[in-house]
Amino acid sequence: MPGGAMHWYLVHTKPRQEQRALENLERQGYPCFLPRVPVERLRQGRRVLESVALFPRYLFIQLRCDGHGPSWAPIRSTLGVTRLVAFGHQPARVPEGIVTQLQRQVAELGAVPQPLFQPGQPVRITHGPFAGLEAIYQMPDGEERAIVLLTLLQRECRIAVPLVQLRA
Repeated sequence: MPGGAMHWYLVHTKPRQEQRALENLERQGYPCFLPRVPVERLRQGRRVLESVALFPRYLFIQLRCDGHGPSWAPIRSTLGVTRLVAFGHQPARVPEGIVTQLQRQVAELGAVPQPLFQPGQPVRITHGPFAGLEAIYQMPDGEERAIVLLTLLQRECRIAVPLVQLRA
């Protein structure tokens, strides 16, 4: 490897502080990559879109291995950072191809959210008259309801239930 080559490494962050660590590391001049994906979540009974870390508590950082460029020392004292992932005393280098592929896949995902449930996914009804029963998710039914396939008295029935009553 020629001197001055940049390599990707992995930073372990404090719980739910990936974005904070990313901003603070970038402010110090470190090139970083935090793969995020859009997902649907339920917040107070309503479906909302959120961008979440693909790898909770981890982000990628690009560092020079020749001693030039920003020092590695400030990384672990950066707000939001726990440590640089290492095996023994050697920082764990991430192959370039993995980060490139992740960057490509995240770019392709764009703003297409990961839905709460996939058609055919088993779900459990948590509240209401069918509480405790297993069902198969079929499709959304408006913003706050879903159609599920439920087996009752040895017959399959399609029913609409509020999304807040379903768990994977």
